[in-house]
Amino acid sequence: MNENTFLRLSNRDMLATKVVNILRNQILNGEYKPNERLVQASIAEQLGVSRMPIREALKQLEAEGLVSIEPHRGAVVNSVSIEDIKEIYALRSELEKMAASLSVSRLTELDIKELQHKFKEMEEADNVDDFVAANIEFHRLIIKRCPWKRLLSFIDTLWNGFPQHTPHLLPQQMEKSNEEHKEILNAITKKDSEKASILLAMHIERTGDSLLKKLLENA
Repeated sequence: MNENTFLRLSNRDMLATKVVNILRNQILNGEYKPNERLVQASIAEQLGVSRMPIREALKQLEAEGLVSIEPHRGAVVNSVSIEDIKEIYALRSELEKMAASLSVSRLTELDIKELQHKFKEMEEADNVDDFVAANIEFHRLIIKRCPWKRLLSFIDTLWNGFPQHTPHLLPQQMEKSNEEHKEILNAITKKDSEKASILLAMHIERTGDSLLKKLLENA
């Protein structure tokens, strides 16, 4: 790991987020192998931070299913299953399409203004973290008015973990996503539920396919 990886941030939450992003990227890129221990002291030294943000980052990665925290062993890298990723993105594509078809016609003018604002934030983002934050809210706003609460709960579960952070993993993801988001937003502005939901499903499928391709290249 080169010296440019060292983190010098004072905000603890921000620092933990940076550590999570670095470790997630390294796990998914194969720099850490399945069943390999993640030694807090070693990682802290490599990143130039204290152990506190490392501990917080490992808890987040455990919630995402990328690591297991075991008694007497600490954090251990889990296998990343290609089938799991296929399943997550296939389900997201179908379920978010369904939720969008139920939500778009119910979106208020204020909702659409918020979507436009989040899209502008994504376009103007000068770093991946800002893009990711706006992207998460953009997707949530699209399905905000879906009246089926169980459906929204299923989608929320699928969003937990690395699906939120594919821009950290895929080169050019921000640019490609913004092109697709613009088309989705145009359909939403016209209250075209069918077109918006189809475009959303295609966007999710394309992202999943790109992620699978990258992970298979690193396998």
